[in-house]
Amino acid sequence: VQLQASGGGLVQAGGSLRLSCVASGITFSRYVMGWYRQAPGKQRELVAYITKDGTTNYVDSVKGRVAISRDNAERTVYLQMNSLKPEDTAVYYCNARFVASAYWGQGTQVTVSS
Repeated sequence: VQLQASGGGLVQAGGSLRLSCVASGITFSRYVMGWYRQAPGKQRELVAYITKDGTTNYVDSVKGRVAISRDNAERTVYLQMNSLKPEDTAVYYCNARFVASAYWGQGTQVTVSS
């Protein structure tokens, strides 16, 4: 199983980034796909997730600024992030979850400068 995340980078506050995560080795359409982030010195936290049926959920701090989506044909989950803030700076991880199985991607760094 492999989750390959990409799209991170350095952006100024107020800017946008789109993260992508391509999955292989799993039946992608069955999995709940999520994005987590971990800032230096902090615990990893859930940012957003999307179910196999397309239901989404967001942590309060990103609501209205972030949108998660998925393309089952491409086995890809996206995280569109707008109006980025310095506090969004973190390593962002892709997660795939199905019943008792869970997999993590390698992470992609997002840095937002003020």
